[in-house]
Parts: sequence; structure tokens; C-alpha cells
Amino acid sequence: MTSAIAVTAAGLQVLGVAAAAPLVVGGMRQVRARCEGRAGGGVAHPWRDLRKQLRKQSLRPAGTTAVFRLAAPLLAGSALLIAAAAPLISTGSPLDSTADLFAIVGILFLGTVALALAGLDTGTAFGGMGASRELTVTALVEPTILLAIFALSIPAGSANLATIVTATTHHPSHVVTPGALLALVALVIVILAETGRLPVDNPSTHLELTMMHEAMILEYAGARLALVEWASGMRLTVLLALLANLFLPWGIAGPHPGVAALVLGAGALAGKVAILAGIVAAAEVFVAKLRLFRVPELLAGSFLLAVLAVTAASFLTPVSG
Repeated sequence: MTSAIAVTAAGLQVLGVAAAAPLVVGGMRQVRARCEGRAGGGVAHPWRDLRKQLRKQSLRPAGTTAVFRLAAPLLAGSALLIAAAAPLISTGSPLDSTADLFAIVGILFLGTVALALAGLDTGTAFGGMGASRELTVTALVEPTILLAIFALSIPAGSANLATIVTATTHHPSHVVTPGALLALVALVIVILAETGRLPVDNPSTHLELTMMHEAMILEYAGARLALVEWASGMRLTVLLALLANLFLPWGIAGPHPGVAALVLGAGALAGKVAILAGIVAAAEVFVAKLRLFRVPELLAGSFLLAVLAVTAASFLTPVSG
């Protein structure tokens, strides 16, 4: 039977991701502002934006269907489901048995497709353009995530994320193998693409001809827009947390943690996500957005790195027994 502490750990993961997502986005904006010599709006600025949007009226474009209305809840729900199932604070989630890499990538893909269909449902030129670009990127991102994490699963002997994290904790040398390093580079590239960061997309632009994510949500307003932006922040937070725990899992609580272990796991995760978010934000200052026809080349390169990671892990992992 699922223990109460495991349910508590999963609940803390969900609440932590939901509460921290706007702070992660705000922190990245603040780091980027400081690097560019600006004062910035403060770490809590996204929370103030969400509160302002929640007070506004939610408008729905004429002619849209239930696809437009359900896209935002599906996007947010998929991010929260990943937060509940993935090993973020503890490896003992009640959903641990289903939290393998195929399920996580499938849930991630569900949110992406929901938002792309919402962009198409509006019937606008920019909505269709953004959806087309997003699905083009997704077609290369999702297989790369699968292959990169699969390379990490070969030494662990399991595709379950909690098992991979536990194996890395017991055998730290797994993260410095050629396969793991290639997988790390591939994952960093596709996470930047999946979350709409530079050099694939610019999260701070509203220039129509260069937009991808923003083009799909131009018709959202009020509470629906707040939910979409909140969900985007949660996806960024979850992916950064997964990246941190797959390669630096130290501090995460075990399958049967105590209260002190959960507190330590939450603190360790917050520190790792903050460091990763700061590095990404600082690097964006020195990176220009790629031209659209160059993006598939970058993602194809990351896919090749993931293939090489699987090959290296297959040949260099010793056969047990």
C-alpha cells in the first residue's frame, strides 16, 4: 500500500513546482536584466502579472471550439502530472511504477499538442504559423529526449526514472561516461527548444514573424492566459529539475523518506534548479536567436548526439552476470 509519506512527497513536488514556477521565470528574467545592465522587475514580477491577468475577463475568439478552452488546463495538468510522477524530491512517488521515460515524454507531448491545436483552432494566420513551427520542433525534440534518457537507462538497467536516479546516486561514475556526457548535451539543447528559450525561440519577443510559442497564445486573455503562462513556467521548472536529478541526484530523498529527508530533498532541488536557471539566463545574454531554417539543423545535431550516447552506453556498459 502507498504510504502516507510517499503521498506527502508527491504532493510537495506538485505544490513546489506550482509555487516555484513563476519565481524561476522571474529569477531568469532578473539575471538576464542584471547581465544586460538593467534593473529588472524583480523575481516576484511574474506572480504580479498572474494576479493582474486573473482579475481580467477571459475572452474567447469567435468560432473557436472546446479545443481552445481545454488547451490551457491540459497544458497545466500535464506539467503537474509530471511533477507528481517524476523523482524530484523523493524517489518514492505513488506513481513511481508508471514514471518511465516513455510515459513522461508522452505526457509532455500531450501538453505541446494541446497548445498547438489551440493555435490552429483560432483560425488566425499567426496561430497556424506558431503551431506549425512548434510541431516541427517537437518532431525532433521528443525522439531526442527519449534517446538521451534511454542512454542513461542502459547502465541502470531500467527505463524507470526513479531507478535511473537511484542508480546514479549509488554509482556516481555513471554521469562521467562518454554516453552520459553526450546525453547531457543533447538534453540541454532539447530542453531549451521545448521550453521556448534561446537560441530556438525568444521568450521576450513579440515580433510576429519570429514567434513560436507566443504566436499560439496571442488570442488568449485573462485567466486563460494566466494559466497558459503559469503552465509554461511549470514545464520549464519540471524539465530543469529532471535534468538536475538525472545527472546530479545527490540530496534527493529515498523511497521511504522521513520528514528531515524530504526537507533536505526540497532544499537540494531548489538550489539545483536555481543554479541551472541562472546559468541558462546568463548564457542567453550572449546567444542570438537562430534563423528558423537553422533550428532543425541544431535539433538534428542534438538527435545525433543522443544516438551516439545510446551507442556509447551500449558498448561501454559492462554486461552483468
